[in-house]
Amino acid sequence: MHWFDWLILSLSLIGISALGVWKTRGHRSTEAYLASSRSTPWWAIGLSIMATQASAITFISTPGLGYTSGLSFVQFYFGLPIAMIIIARFFVPVFFRLKVYTAYEYLEKRFDRKTRSLAAGLFLLQRGLAAGITIYAPSIILAKILGWSLYANILVIGMLVIVYTVSGGTTAVTQTHKQQMAVIFTGIFIAFGFLLYYIQLDVPFGRALDVAAIHGRLKTLDWDLDLSTRYSVWSGIIGGTFLMLSYFGTDQSQVQRYLSGRSVKEINTGLYFNALLKIPMQFFILFIGVLVFLFYQLNEPPLHFDQLALEHVAEQGYDKELTQLRNEHHNLSLASREAMIDDHNGPERLKQIESEKAALKSRVNELISRSGYAGKVKKESDFVFITFVLNYLPIGLIGLIMAVLFSAAMSSTSAELNALGSTSLVDFYRANYPNSSDLVQLRMGKLLTAGWGVLAILFAIGVNFMENLVEAVNILGSLFYGTILGVFVVAFFFKRIKGDAVFGAALFAELCVVSLFVFDDEVQKLFGTKVEYLWFNLIGCALVVGIAHLWQFLKPEPPGSLKV
Repeated sequence: MHWFDWLILSLSLIGISALGVWKTRGHRSTEAYLASSRSTPWWAIGLSIMATQASAITFISTPGLGYTSGLSFVQFYFGLPIAMIIIARFFVPVFFRLKVYTAYEYLEKRFDRKTRSLAAGLFLLQRGLAAGITIYAPSIILAKILGWSLYANILVIGMLVIVYTVSGGTTAVTQTHKQQMAVIFTGIFIAFGFLLYYIQLDVPFGRALDVAAIHGRLKTLDWDLDLSTRYSVWSGIIGGTFLMLSYFGTDQSQVQRYLSGRSVKEINTGLYFNALLKIPMQFFILFIGVLVFLFYQLNEPPLHFDQLALEHVAEQGYDKELTQLRNEHHNLSLASREAMIDDHNGPERLKQIESEKAALKSRVNELISRSGYAGKVKKESDFVFITFVLNYLPIGLIGLIMAVLFSAAMSSTSAELNALGSTSLVDFYRANYPNSSDLVQLRMGKLLTAGWGVLAILFAIGVNFMENLVEAVNILGSLFYGTILGVFVVAFFFKRIKGDAVFGAALFAELCVVSLFVFDDEVQKLFGTKVEYLWFNLIGCALVVGIAHLWQFLKPEPPGSLKV
């Protein structure tokens, strides 16, 4: 990158972090640290919710999904508006009336201490791992692209987030989310504008969309009821609703964003704001990936987007084969451009070229595998968008897009660390030491937040796996979310179920969900179909509710649990 890009990137990151510290100077109470003194307006709640979910993975991997498979991933979010309505109607009034700091406090009031601790513990396990992935995922891509050390990238993101999150807690997270979302929206709209401009230099936009349709990149809806179909209308509406209910209704990294709201009305407005904008936002980011696909039909793409892979192949003595593949790739790129511009014979020729490109890509991947290259990111598509940015955007705008990626990484990570620290403080430390002073609790909250930050950095340094990054985080969440949601569904809607029943049901359900994931091949042989991860959320929730009812029927408990 040019020095001016580095300047823009540095000023953006340091400025946002410094603002978070400055805006929260003088905060000296646990109430302010955990819940911003419950004074956050609806629009700040909405932006903070979006910033928490929109990690750097969103802006690295999602365009890659659009590039390779089109718009179908948007179905993943179809359950979000339904979930927002349910949360606004049933969850928010109870949380707000009880003035809880975490969602899990409610579970002790409704059931008992062990159920609260189980749900909080599952959250800490899942979100603690996710925080490490949230730092690692963009770092491994950015390190390769920018030529940085992976560890340097991890430390830059991790340490900046720790500084302002520990300093200002929930208020700092909400304040920085505003600036981060401003940077993010500015950057992606600029990238979209340049892609449109570049494509229309060669072909009319309508013609370009026809080509995208020919290649299946505009297909959005899949009505297949097969459980092995990863993204469909049904998996999005049913499985997605349960995932979003658990994420926004029981995951403290999101719940903490709206527990700081001024009133139930303000909180619900923030939730509806997110419900209204999230699907169009994700569609837009996927569509950017489709535009990158069209751009590379008119302009020669790299032989392989992970350039380190090709460098490794050359170092291993496969220069002759690599040169042959480059020549074939160049000729196919020229043919693709001609077919794009040709209004008459183009469509059929494009299909043939795409088939030839796929065959060539298989040979490239086979050569990379034969060379012994073991990339930490398995999906080449994760490099697609950032490669376009670095090669084709003007000086200055490259730095802005890099700031988008780093800001997104920081926004989601800060919310996660804030939630991890708060849950550890409220659901474990304060629950066991209720008489400690407010000052001691404040200091302990900062210490726990910093501790989780260090653990996230260490996990990010040590992790060595990944498929498509955006899918990896969602898969991890789906392993735990269904069980946690099931506990809350029982708590809200089935007042006759007591603590022992839901506790035992949650343990059994979590074991079943993890088994479905770990032993997926055996499950496929047994039932004749693979169960994709979105359905884990429905299965986990249903198991908790069903088994808790059966447990309560077989071994009724005496009254005594508080019903709230």
